[in-house]
Amino acid sequence: ILNALDDRPWLAKRSHVALEKGFLQRTIWQCFRLSKAARDSECKVLFVPGSSYIGNFHPVVTMSQNLLPFEMSELRRYGWTLLALKLLLLRITQSHTFKSTDGVIFLTKYALDAVLKVTGKFRGQTCIVPHGLNPRFKMAPKLQRDIASYDDTHPYHVLYISIIDQYKHQWNVVEAVAALRKQGLPIVLDLVGPAYPPALQRLNATIERVDADRRWVHYHGAIAFNELHLRYALADLGLFASSCENMPNILLETMAAGLPIACSSMGPMPEILENAGVYFDPESPEEIAKALITIIKDHALRAKIARESFNQAKQYSWERCAKETFSFLAQIAL
Repeated sequence: ILNALDDRPWLAKRSHVALEKGFLQRTIWQCFRLSKAARDSECKVLFVPGSSYIGNFHPVVTMSQNLLPFEMSELRRYGWTLLALKLLLLRITQSHTFKSTDGVIFLTKYALDAVLKVTGKFRGQTCIVPHGLNPRFKMAPKLQRDIASYDDTHPYHVLYISIIDQYKHQWNVVEAVAALRKQGLPIVLDLVGPAYPPALQRLNATIERVDADRRWVHYHGAIAFNELHLRYALADLGLFASSCENMPNILLETMAAGLPIACSSMGPMPEILENAGVYFDPESPEEIAKALITIIKDHALRAKIARESFNQAKQYSWERCAKETFSFLAQIAL
């Protein structure tokens, strides 16, 4: 990771052999060596973005980036699995970290409120600093055409980029698109992202039932991050059906790509997209289908929400994120 950072006259890059080893070695180093290393380096503030901190150096600031451990309804989707156990352990360690550090950065107000419901009040300060957006995702909204101008040769492409996982509900999206296909709408669904194996099995079973020949459901697997913007450029509509997010970066990318958006009504999604999309319950194929048909059959609405979400995305940048993050760190260091 250090090698990926540009050299700067004010930046000192330091590592330790323990950080290149397994989880246990990293944890032992953080517990017994990190605080001393921070003092020896005369640090004014320690920033731990990984959400878990075991040490005695202060002041320290951490960041909340994973909401799954704090939403029990989402955690239950994993049943009695090692992943569920890991998430429960993270709930304990991160709760302790958030309550004992001097500052916690949250990415959305929704995430702050969700964590506070579990942990109770913090001893330190909090702030909300959303992530930024890579400029290459920014594309002016396309001219929206009537759905009658599409056919099976040139179909309407619905794009959903996200890991195939229990809380992403890709199978419900497939069911929804299948229902619209039965109404004669020339729609194809493009799914992009890596996969959690049990969720992929569920998705494949659904696809096998409604589109065994894979004529209109296309799962492309994982695509390199530096190529994702090319996938957005080929789409006609962006869809996001997650029920648990801390900061939905993919939703931000879809907004910046100038696409009309059908979006989950859960989590922080309405906080980010506001009124620039059509919402649905991600656990209901019927609601997803209703949202899709509302957008697809009204090209004027498509143009309106694509323009609004594109403009909404302009407020998110890594420059803003960096400025607000370092401002908070300086505040805690005083």
